[in-house]
Amino acid sequence: MNNNNISDYCPSKTERTYKIAGDLELQIDVTSNPFDIPLDRLFEMAARINKKRSFLFVSKVLGKHIPVNPYTSLLSGVSLGLLLQQELQGNMPRHLLLLAMQGIINPSQSYEAYHEVMSHRLSLPQSILFIGFAETATAIGHAVFQTFRANCHYIHTTREIIEESESILHFSEEHSHAVAHYCYAKDPQLFTNAETVVLIDDEITTGKTSLNIIRDMQAKFPKKVYYILALLDWRTESDQQQFTRLEQELDISIHVLSLVKGEVKVSGSSESLTPGVPSLPDADPTVPVDVIYVDRLFVHHSTTDKRPYLLHSGRFGLTPQDEEQSAIAITQTAQQLRQTRVGANTLCVGTGEFMYIPMRIAAEMGAGVSYQSTTRSPIHTIDREGYAVKSGYPYLSPEDPEVTHFLYNIPVGLYDDLYFFMEREADPSSMLPICQILKTRGVQRIHLVMFSPQTVEWKEGEVWKIGESGLSRSLSS
Repeated sequence: MNNNNISDYCPSKTERTYKIAGDLELQIDVTSNPFDIPLDRLFEMAARINKKRSFLFVSKVLGKHIPVNPYTSLLSGVSLGLLLQQELQGNMPRHLLLLAMQGIINPSQSYEAYHEVMSHRLSLPQSILFIGFAETATAIGHAVFQTFRANCHYIHTTREIIEESESILHFSEEHSHAVAHYCYAKDPQLFTNAETVVLIDDEITTGKTSLNIIRDMQAKFPKKVYYILALLDWRTESDQQQFTRLEQELDISIHVLSLVKGEVKVSGSSESLTPGVPSLPDADPTVPVDVIYVDRLFVHHSTTDKRPYLLHSGRFGLTPQDEEQSAIAITQTAQQLRQTRVGANTLCVGTGEFMYIPMRIAAEMGAGVSYQSTTRSPIHTIDREGYAVKSGYPYLSPEDPEVTHFLYNIPVGLYDDLYFFMEREADPSSMLPICQILKTRGVQRIHLVMFSPQTVEWKEGEVWKIGESGLSRSLSS
């Protein structure tokens, strides 16, 4: 591993061409990789079903499209927090950063690396507001925040429209399938009081999303300094000039920190590709489904909705004290769910933006647990070596039937049981589409974990069966 300081490394230049699909190709010119992280450890490539941007960096550490060791995913966010600490103070214990990077490179070391780093939770020299970008960066943004013990707050943007709440920010992610971002804070003072704002994303391609939120922030809660943290930074020289122009226009400074930096060139497109219509394989009709409510352990956002959001998810703003309270509930839930596992290999699935709490629970459920989440992103699936998204199935979100979610890359027969985490309660009829997908994965048991108070006909501890006509109670467990 490279032991150079981040501020004075001399990166080796690496070029690579990815033949993604059809005539779609991506050439990468890496100009910064101070920790010599193999690119294949960080991402693979896939083709988007999106005319605005044809390619997708499919992260192998985020826990989104590809199952991961949950500690590896948490470390990817923690590593960005450590980069920030070194940039702000320069006195961070060097071995912590090296440990975090080694845990990312080698997932078998991620458990020890994560717990060692978290035993040295750091202090910040100034008041900071961390903002994670929905959908993919809600968990790593939360993990960055978790690295620090005081003098900070966290909130993540959302694509959700919460009728009884007013969005404090509103900006666009221009290339996305879901453009609009909102930001709901239970206490707007967290924007006012922060000296510095730190934005967290999984990767920056052009940086337009960051510029859009900075412009909106500066009009409402002006700051002098912004930091952007990302696992990957692919901005071209022209893109970086856009940052310089905004700095000059608004009289601010913007600093970008990443694990890997470079430029990309795209040729071809994904428009010639035909989206396949996935067919579900034959499934065992007797696979049991149990429903587990954990709402008593968590604090809910005050709402008139009978299916409230969680207060400490990050969507409404968090203090370090909130995080400590949530950590207790996470550990209790993990202990509860660990007792229900039926085999050695388990998959935990978060839903959409609801990633961090399920990820933390998965991490504490014992050995043999992998984690990923559903997504709104439509992606071409191609079952061949070297392509990132080999299988995938769309379904209507049980929480919002107007939104289509996708579940990718779950091979048949790999897992003994599967836990599906729902921030908000859903009834049996709305859960049927996703359950019909899950029952084809060859698992022995499906566990639906719901965090809302119970209002519908589920009964905790009951076992259900999935049939073509719906979910029905089993006569025996």
